[in-house]
Amino acid sequence: MLLSGGLDSSTALAIAKGTGFACYALSFDYGQRHLAELDAARAVAAAIGVVRHEVVRFDLRTFGGSALTADVAVPKDRDPTEMAEGIPVTYVPARNTIFLSFALAWAETLGAGDMYMGVNALDYSGYPDCRPEYIEAFERMANLATKAGVEGRQRLTIHTPLMRMTKAEIAEKAIELEVPLALTWSCYEPQPNGLSCGRCDSCLLRRRGFADAGYEDPLRYAD
Repeated sequence: MLLSGGLDSSTALAIAKGTGFACYALSFDYGQRHLAELDAARAVAAAIGVVRHEVVRFDLRTFGGSALTADVAVPKDRDPTEMAEGIPVTYVPARNTIFLSFALAWAETLGAGDMYMGVNALDYSGYPDCRPEYIEAFERMANLATKAGVEGRQRLTIHTPLMRMTKAEIAEKAIELEVPLALTWSCYEPQPNGLSCGRCDSCLLRRRGFADAGYEDPLRYAD
């Protein structure tokens, strides 16, 4: 289970757990702007209950190219039309490919044939590595890439249960599954007082999702 500590990945974890899987959670300290999401991932993993939670560390600031890994301003106060135009500067080059590659390696050592991630193709920020065709392509590659796959001992399936859901539907599912929403984190740019900014794309999408679903978001925002 790729677990960022956000609403989507935490809900996907709860879905996997509810399906009956013994869950192994994988998070990444990749040089992102802040570590609040990793604190959230640890808290969510403990609250929902996983067999093991690992945090892999490497530094994508070496390459930069993103507002999350370089000295580039995080977009604020954008309306949905703006968010839908092009790929935003918060896109981290090849991030999901890197994450899934680590997950593939761990899945092979565990003998696990199922991987879960919380990507979404509807209310998303335009990231190319969240599209269903990308996930399908990686799954095909993954089944050609490992010793276990070549020997016929493992057939890997990448599950994306939120792919066709709106953010409001994800919020409803999270509440239905009793995801510890107050422990999750979505903000790209935490404020000095520890609150979510409430103005970045991720905050705005989350807030709109809860509003559309008719629920109060338990997170506290700076505004």
